Amino acid sequence: MFDISFTEMILIGVVALVVIGPERLPKVARTAGHLLGRAQRYVSDVKSDINREIQLDELKKLRTEIQDSARSVEQSLSGEMQAARQAMTHTAQAVSGDAGTPATSPQPSLAPSPEPTQPAMAGTATPATNAAGGPDKPAATV
Repeated sequence: MFDISFTEMILIGVVALVVIGPERLPKVARTAGHLLGRAQRYVSDVKSDINREIQLDELKKLRTEIQDSARSVEQSLSGEMQAARQAMTHTAQAVSGDAGTPATSPQPSLAPSPEPTQPAMAGTATPATNAAGGPDKPAATV
């Protein structure tokens, strides 16, 4: 804090010894030490109070930033939820509207249809069948 060299301190001590006297010098030095200690504690207390106030202000700013971001997230989520609800109600209305009207095209069945065992026309042969009528039998020779 102060740049006082060792020789300057000795000079101050000698002047104090001459001015104050050898009987009162230890008592004055002790009192000066106590006052200096109190001043240092007071300065450190003020510094810690200032640091605490600065940290408190920073925490308040951080809290408001977090609250603002939480509000914005809440608003965006509520908007998305509202859009999803509208889409679901629109879909539900469309489905309930389709269920109330008869279908113009046949609905596909989930069960598989059976394979035909006979050709559709009895007199004609398909490429898979031969003149004898079976797909695996050789044609009869005449």
